[in-house]
Amino acid sequence: MLASARHAFARAPCRAFSTTSTRAYDVAKLILIGRLGKDPEVRTTKSDKEYAAYTVATTNYPPPPPNPDGSRQEAGTTWHHVICFNPNQTNYLRTLQKGAQVYVEANFELRDPDPSAESSSGQAQRQIFLRHESIRVIRQAPSHNEAHE
Repeated sequence: MLASARHAFARAPCRAFSTTSTRAYDVAKLILIGRLGKDPEVRTTKSDKEYAAYTVATTNYPPPPPNPDGSRQEAGTTWHHVICFNPNQTNYLRTLQKGAQVYVEANFELRDPDPSAESSSGQAQRQIFLRHESIRVIRQAPSHNEAHE
């Protein structure tokens, strides 16, 4: 049995980093390691579907390269807004607290602006959507007692 499986794999084409159309699908995934900016919120869509929304803050290290005059900008914090439509994960997300250090995997989708939208609205700008795939807590948020000591 193993011999037939080995023979089948030997005949299968195996090309790393191929540019041909033999790939089944492409993936745009983002991995974040940061802290929850606030407690996750459970919301409802217009069609009454429940979902969770949360924000992860990341800081870019190392800081940007020095300017021509030798000064260096501070490393900036980026806020990532993630949405989750999985009911089981939504229940778990309710238990997390602001300040918890998390590892998040999310699908990344870039939406083009709506040409008919008002220029000052969010729909008139390119939008990035992060759809939650998984989350792991690296370190719980400090309790109020620890924060005040």
